[in-house]
Amino acid sequence: MRIDKFLWCVRLCKTRSVAAEECKKGHVRLKGNEAKASAEVQVGNTVSIRQPPIWRVFEVNAIPPSRVGAKLVPEFVTDRTPWEDLEKQEIARKVQVASRDPGAGRPTKRDRRDISRFSSED
Repeated sequence: MRIDKFLWCVRLCKTRSVAAEECKKGHVRLKGNEAKASAEVQVGNTVSIRQPPIWRVFEVNAIPPSRVGAKLVPEFVTDRTPWEDLEKQEIARKVQVASRDPGAGRPTKRDRRDISRFSSED
């Protein structure tokens, strides 16, 4: 099975085109080497995918016939990512959420109330 289709089937990528794009960018490795979207995946191979700031490592247990449900994914892949990397990813996720600049993006409820108070005073 092609690696882009495999990544989509085991829900590591949302769509097959996203999986192909990840391969094109060099964010997917098969057996430690950068993989093209057409690379063939076999049972026992190691697949790594870049999820900044870490590389997630998976071992292929079986080849799925088509896209599988989330509960069935552990039958097809085993997560071999080191625990330290998972902690690093969780810390980066928390830092990113906490560092929202005021005024960036959609206004918060508090911002909207301030805007309405300011505009109603006229």
